[in-house]
Amino acid sequence: MDERIQKILSQWGIASRRQAEQMILEGRVRLNGVVVQLGQKANPALDHIEVDGLEIRPAGRPEPVYLLLNKPAGVVSTCTDPWNRVTVIDLLPPALQKHQGIHPVGRLDADSTGALLLTNDGDLTFYLTHPRHHIPKTYEVWVEGYPAVSVLQQWRCGVDLDGQLTRPARVDVIQQHPDHKTLLRIILKEGRNRQIRRVAEQFGHPVIHLHRTAIGPIQLQSPGSPPLLTGKYRLLKDAEISSLKAQFDLTSERMPVKRSAAHE
Repeated sequence: MDERIQKILSQWGIASRRQAEQMILEGRVRLNGVVVQLGQKANPALDHIEVDGLEIRPAGRPEPVYLLLNKPAGVVSTCTDPWNRVTVIDLLPPALQKHQGIHPVGRLDADSTGALLLTNDGDLTFYLTHPRHHIPKTYEVWVEGYPAVSVLQQWRCGVDLDGQLTRPARVDVIQQHPDHKTLLRIILKEGRNRQIRRVAEQFGHPVIHLHRTAIGPIQLQSPGSPPLLTGKYRLLKDAEISSLKAQFDLTSERMPVKRSAAHE
């Protein structure tokens, strides 16, 4: 059956769907010896698909892997790093590091900690990171000072960042510490670059520490399960995988990205 080549590459764990689109735009993908155009279709059972000169074979399709990592501070949420910083992939055992296509789903700042999904399921990565799906993410955030009720209400309603209002968020006070700091629980349904840190700074309450505790229904510390220690990972349970996939129609097609929008 013919499918868009970027979808084939993501299903086979070569890259996330956005990454596959970018690879196509860069001319790195060939179909039967000819450079692929974005949106082009192929039948992987009949056609020869190459990425960077290496043929992708049906027999080499990897088993899907779904991991939850408790990311430590100082580790970057990428597969490789040009400055040789420790990446989330470096925290995995060698067998998983070599497992084809495992990549982080979205990002956490290097200074932030907590829940981060890793997978080689490019379709799931696309749906979890696409802005239109509004997957809630839960954070526990220490900020300087004691934010006023009016500040918290404005944060909940939306804040101007780069000329665009943030989506409504849930912001609750968990604890006010005598050492002039406040612990907030924040639930976002969007993920602009360093959004919580920028909003907190704008209100005059800079972030001291940011820790993500949940991604949609996936909890970093599940009730009845042993704690997931910092720097450690676990396999997602079948029920957790199903709960993520149940939120989307993973059989649907989508329009290819425009050249100007093709980036991660």
